[in-house]
Amino acid sequence: MKTLLSALALSAAMTALIASAHAQRAEPTIQADPDQRAAALADAMTAEEKLRYVHGYFPPMSKDKPADMIPSAGYVPGVPRLRIPTLRESDASLGVANQIEQRKGDTATALPASLALAASFDPDLAYRGGAMIGAEARAKTFNVLLAGGANLTRDPWGGRTFEYLGEDPLLAGIMAGESIRGVQSNHIVSTLKHFALNPQETLRTTVNSQMGEAALRESDLLAFEIAIERGAPGSVMCAYNKVESDWACENDHLLNQVLKGDWGYKGWVMSDWGAVHSTAKAINAGLDQQSGRELDKAMYFGAPLAAALKDGSVSSARLTDMNRRILWGVTTTGLIDHPVPTTPQPIDYAAHAKVAQEVAEKGSVLLKNEGDLLPLARSAKRIVLIGAHADVGVLSGGGSSQVRSVGGAPVEIPLKEGAAASFARVTWHASSPLQAIRAMALGANVIFVDGTDPAAAAKAARSADLAIIFAWQWRTEAQDVETLALPDNQDALINAVAAANPRTAVVLETGGPVLMPWLSRVPTVLQAWYPGQKGGEAIANILFGAVNPSGRLPMTFPASEAQAIRPTIPGLAEMKAADAKVKAGGTYGMVERSLSVDVPYREGADVGYRGYPKTGAKPLFPFGYGLSYTRFRYGGLKIEPGAALRVSFDVTNTGKVAGADSPQVYASAGRRNGATQRLVGFERVTLRPGETKRVSVTVDPRLLADFDVAARGWHVAAGRYPVIVGRFAGDTALTGTATLADARIKP
Repeated sequence: MKTLLSALALSAAMTALIASAHAQRAEPTIQADPDQRAAALADAMTAEEKLRYVHGYFPPMSKDKPADMIPSAGYVPGVPRLRIPTLRESDASLGVANQIEQRKGDTATALPASLALAASFDPDLAYRGGAMIGAEARAKTFNVLLAGGANLTRDPWGGRTFEYLGEDPLLAGIMAGESIRGVQSNHIVSTLKHFALNPQETLRTTVNSQMGEAALRESDLLAFEIAIERGAPGSVMCAYNKVESDWACENDHLLNQVLKGDWGYKGWVMSDWGAVHSTAKAINAGLDQQSGRELDKAMYFGAPLAAALKDGSVSSARLTDMNRRILWGVTTTGLIDHPVPTTPQPIDYAAHAKVAQEVAEKGSVLLKNEGDLLPLARSAKRIVLIGAHADVGVLSGGGSSQVRSVGGAPVEIPLKEGAAASFARVTWHASSPLQAIRAMALGANVIFVDGTDPAAAAKAARSADLAIIFAWQWRTEAQDVETLALPDNQDALINAVAAANPRTAVVLETGGPVLMPWLSRVPTVLQAWYPGQKGGEAIANILFGAVNPSGRLPMTFPASEAQAIRPTIPGLAEMKAADAKVKAGGTYGMVERSLSVDVPYREGADVGYRGYPKTGAKPLFPFGYGLSYTRFRYGGLKIEPGAALRVSFDVTNTGKVAGADSPQVYASAGRRNGATQRLVGFERVTLRPGETKRVSVTVDPRLLADFDVAARGWHVAAGRYPVIVGRFAGDTALTGTATLADARIKP
């Protein structure tokens, strides 16, 4: 009763204040918690205002051009009389995006691929990277960032894999949550996307993803759940695809039952751009806002919504709830009390570049270092760099996440065809490995060869003290890579150079795993991912030992394409056949395709490293793998069962240089389909030579549980659970057993 009276009193106060606001054109600050304040503001909106706030414009295609609209991802007009802000939305996975330079001259700090961030195993760095992006967005007058990608990698050729955080739900959930928390520390909104089961780009707007609920809860959905718990995003973006034959953006089970029901999510669900297919069904299934309405077949949340309200197929209460949820995101992040500036503000790009470089340095993974070729001696007299435009820059991934980085784009190649052609270009950031290596090796003659002619490259390498090959593979949103092989005859290039000079290092600039048929012929391989706008400097620091490599793979690298659960891209053949029929006069837009295929994810929760032991296959490099210039020893394992399992152990740097390690705790858990090895904890630790630190990990019981669909909750079965501390999945540096009691956990 007391709560009811308080709510009534607040409502009365709001009514009086709103009446005053009509005259003053401003809403006085009201001290209330976000739930109460969002509800009061939603109640104070007129029907017209409520209708206007639940759909957004796509500025590049919008016929309406308000004075404050700029080329960007989205624009939703606010309600000035209530101080409800206009939502100014930007793509932002890797920085404030500016695809194909919509805003001429507008640059931003470009982080490395999200895979590099995940490879750092550093949640604090994820937070700081998010805070940096959020600060730049605010300074550029944006207040909603379409960030927070948490889709798990299920197939090795996903075009958008570089934007995500790997194959493990714990790692992806923690890193996404911390990045979101960092963005929102600037009093702006971050999304979490793409909800859910959206791991491929081929036919992404029509594909039907299929997986049983228990397996989905234990994998992809768990990553989203952890990210929401840690990051409290103001909005969740639903995906293009179908899930069990219902579009993700009108999927009652995902949106109402799981997200808003089981998880108690209070924010709003926005659609992806071009992902809305209905009015009443979508709204009643939990979609709160239509984004980029020009990319849908109809403005479903405009006149059709008004008609649905009139005929009763959508209730006025639901419309109010949609607005309340948007306003909860606006209020809980502090945006409503800290509006973004109306004009661009100065940005400390030099300080932000240091964050980008730190991600590249901590996220690069040393895969091989035979004979300790690295770190390089600065006494080398002649070094040849080969390939990948390493004389001028480093490669970036394509699509909506594309950042126009500070320094510009020294190489930019338009696409002639394909689903990404309208909004993606093959782009290099202006961070020259050649210049950075010359700065590190002042007494050396460092030259560059473009690598287009393997014989010429081999000739240059033969007379050098060291050859460094920069190999690349470009990935982009909207289309998957059709092979894991390096393009443009690069395998032949590497073989030729390695034959000419046994002191050959390969630096990989890729957005995921690639095949390495030449691996046995080269002593050193460094996985640099897409290393961002300071990638050249980061790579040079690692090669010469100014930085000790510490990255660990956030995904399994298969030894062959045959090791993939699906050895070909689902729907690719069908798509090519359909394209052949319409290529002469057809288009590749988001809404034109009607072709659909079912993709049954039969591996279920056994995604990535969890599934390899069941097939008996040995990957090229396992999840969690990575080398260092020093050595680490583990010992003193202690396992403490209880309501939350606790695992502790010592980590000692036994080498001669300082370094960072990311020991991983695994448990053999799950009873539904047989036990699988699951990552249940990790901690990044930095140690001086000879130093020992105690690491303690508290295990989330959901990581040990099966999801019980009938009971709608998690179930940890009583019994003995093997616990392993290792350097990567499958390593058994320390082993023990936890005896756990039967436990039930809410969903």
